Amino acid sequence: MRHAIIIGNTDGIGLALTRRLLSDGWAVTGLSRRSATIEHDRYVHVAADVTAAGYPQELTRALTAAGRVDLCVYAAGVGDLLDLDDLGAQTRAIEVNLLGVARTVEVVVPHLLAAGGGHLVGLSSLADALITPQAPGYAASKAGMSAYLLALGATLRPRGVAVSTVRFGFVDTKMAKGPVKPMMITVDRAVEVLMRCVRTRPAVVSYPRRMALLVRAAAPIARVRARRSR
Repeated sequence: MRHAIIIGNTDGIGLALTRRLLSDGWAVTGLSRRSATIEHDRYVHVAADVTAAGYPQELTRALTAAGRVDLCVYAAGVGDLLDLDDLGAQTRAIEVNLLGVARTVEVVVPHLLAAGGGHLVGLSSLADALITPQAPGYAASKAGMSAYLLALGATLRPRGVAVSTVRFGFVDTKMAKGPVKPMMITVDRAVEVLMRCVRTRPAVVSYPRRMALLVRAAAPIARVRARRSR
């Protein structure tokens, strides 16, 4: 039986992906700072916060209990619009989205290498290509996540461990903020994209493709505007 570890799975994409994997016959261990929202004989839940000092130990215990792990998905993520009276929210985005994935890699990758293979997936964002004044912590954290996972994957793939960076645009979850959400997709559509990623193990997935092309075109303009604002 295939076993997956899903980090950040009590709502949004992580929750929907957990349900899909269980329906497809996987065993799943979920780690989230909130209590479990799923009851299933092939599901184990661990209460853990990716920013807490004890998170690496909690993750290590979960991996040991699971035995061989075929898939690890980092779906934890936060992001708030910029409020100059609460810059701590931008710091937390970096802690969860970037440092959280780095701490996960530190524990999970040696486990996968020792097992001789596996697949690590990180949920990033098309915002990783942009300078985003409305949410600088979110964009910076996703840029760091994408760069780290892409570089890590290039090193690990020859050793049997695949690393995939999945860059979504707007998905219909609580993370989709702001007055305009172009080309927003459903959570179910995001899960379909992820399941295809699990099957094919690409280095990077950017979806929707049209949105990815628009972001690529807009990125140089955003950088120029940021420089001119100084």
